[in-house]
Amino acid sequence: MTGEFPKTLVIIPALNEQDSIAHVIDLIRDHAPWADVAVINDGSTDDTARIAASRGAFVLNMPHNVGIGAAVQTGFLYAERYGYEVTVQNDGDGQHDPREIPLLVRELLSSGADLVIGSRYIEDRGYVTPLPRRVGIVILANVISAITRRRFTDPTSGFRASNRRTIRLCARAYPHDYPEPEAVVLLHRAGLNLREIPVTMNPRYGGKSSITPLKSGLYMVKVLLAIFIDLLRAPLRPDEV
Repeated sequence: MTGEFPKTLVIIPALNEQDSIAHVIDLIRDHAPWADVAVINDGSTDDTARIAASRGAFVLNMPHNVGIGAAVQTGFLYAERYGYEVTVQNDGDGQHDPREIPLLVRELLSSGADLVIGSRYIEDRGYVTPLPRRVGIVILANVISAITRRRFTDPTSGFRASNRRTIRLCARAYPHDYPEPEAVVLLHRAGLNLREIPVTMNPRYGGKSSITPLKSGLYMVKVLLAIFIDLLRAPLRPDEV
């Protein structure tokens, strides 16, 4: 433990984020200096890996583009192997604000939660989500809230902090297709304690999103199908994985 914080790993899945990765790592160094940083280089064809290494991050190079779910699971496997008490997932495009990493970790430690999700929608902080995507997120949030019988506002958020129980479970069984919303259902069904806190979302620092309005609609349909299929499986138990 370093001061008030336990051994922490910030997991950054990254695909062709050379324009933003140095900025993100530098902010993490400034605002969460106790944490180690692992960049999961998910088949990038640009200078993402070299730049991340030059900033002192651990760089885990995937053999090809495996997708965000498998990339994040690789980060959980690394965290479990090397004895990290806490992980924080942080995107490599600059939208998640590393200044708020201490908020997520403090909430994790003080609340008794196993997973703390940073939500864009608990408070209005000026971030504007494109309408088709926002409609899809609202539908997903309502469905997941009904399944879990507790309110979730931003189940697609990838800005989240996990404790040892969650690290152990996610290292063994983390969704690959639609990881953020599926993981909320998986972890809830496993009996873990999940909560949200408000965070600020920034515009992308570099690059551009691959999610078009059409893809937003298809994503919503596919993730709902994936969640309903997940519900047909027996729930996981942290002590059995």
